[in-house]
Amino acid sequence: MYLVAIAWMYVVLMVAIAEVAHPGGSLLGALMTFVFWGVLPLAVVLYILGSPARRRARRRAEAADAASGGRDPDGRGQSSAVAVPRTVAPEREEP
Repeated sequence: MYLVAIAWMYVVLMVAIAEVAHPGGSLLGALMTFVFWGVLPLAVVLYILGSPARRRARRRAEAADAASGGRDPDGRGQSSAVAVPRTVAPEREEP
């Protein structure tokens, strides 16, 4: 999957370079070509194609949480039965 993405970015980069090198081309046009033909479409495609992997990772994390019995709700390595001392700032008194 990444090989196709790299190849597509190479092609878009070459088109952008050709646009800059053309007598009627501009750097702004090449930048817009690179962004709108390369970066944005590729980001959308990679996000969509990566959703099954994210779903699997989320299910794995939920299964691991269920296997631990939910004893680590905040991810700090302490069970919820352990009291964590909290310091509270004193209130300011107005004169």
